[in-house]
Amino acid sequence: MANILASAPHQAVQRGMCVGQASRRRHGLSTLRNAIAAWRERRRFRWDLKRISETGPHLIDDIGLTRRQAEEEIAKLPFWQR
Repeated sequence: MANILASAPHQAVQRGMCVGQASRRRHGLSTLRNAIAAWRERRRFRWDLKRISETGPHLIDDIGLTRRQAEEEIAKLPFWQR
């Protein structure tokens, strides 16, 4: 019967896994989730920046970017979204 109160490294050793494997797998999954979330956030920012530059270019100054900085960020969008 599994010991529910045992910490993850102890459970990993009980199952025959190395202690580093259990923590590495957990760390790797959370790192992957964070990377995907960051990619989505950047994509959304670039998409919004493109929309702002088309509808109200004067608003780019309000968010603290120059026109050139905005164009550089928009250029990072995939070619089918530019």
